[in-house]
Amino acid sequence: MKRAEFMTTAATLALFGLAIRGGAAAEQYEVTHTEAQWRAMLGDDRFEILRRGGTEPAFSSPLIGEKRPGTYACAGCELVIFSSKKKYDSGDGWPSFWDVLPNTTKTQNDYALVEMRTEVHCRRCGSHLGHIFDDGPPPTHLRYCIDGLALRFVPA
Repeated sequence: MKRAEFMTTAATLALFGLAIRGGAAAEQYEVTHTEAQWRAMLGDDRFEILRRGGTEPAFSSPLIGEKRPGTYACAGCELVIFSSKKKYDSGDGWPSFWDVLPNTTKTQNDYALVEMRTEVHCRRCGSHLGHIFDDGPPPTHLRYCIDGLALRFVPA
């Protein structure tokens, strides 16, 4: 494939990915705010992750080393999504879990990096939490790779 063909294909796929993401933004959620309200409530770093689908630098979250019993809630709406009982150290640089609590998340295909990934959102406010991969431990063999800034830890 010639460079020009590759660049055209990559740009088309990236635009397709943005179109897919745009469709999710139109979905109705229980918790809603204006963009300005979200930004004021979350601060710049959390806003970029939760509302824009960004990511924090690998190994930057203090939640990676969090070992206490407790729960992890969405930083956007406080919905409890993960239990510390399902957290593990994947070594990938972000907090990782092998399962979510029931009725807490929604997923969608994410083509932002050209290859398809599965993006995880809070089902109550639609905030971007991270991605799911199929290389996790038993029993689910899933790895919920979650941005630490997308969560708030609540000790038991």
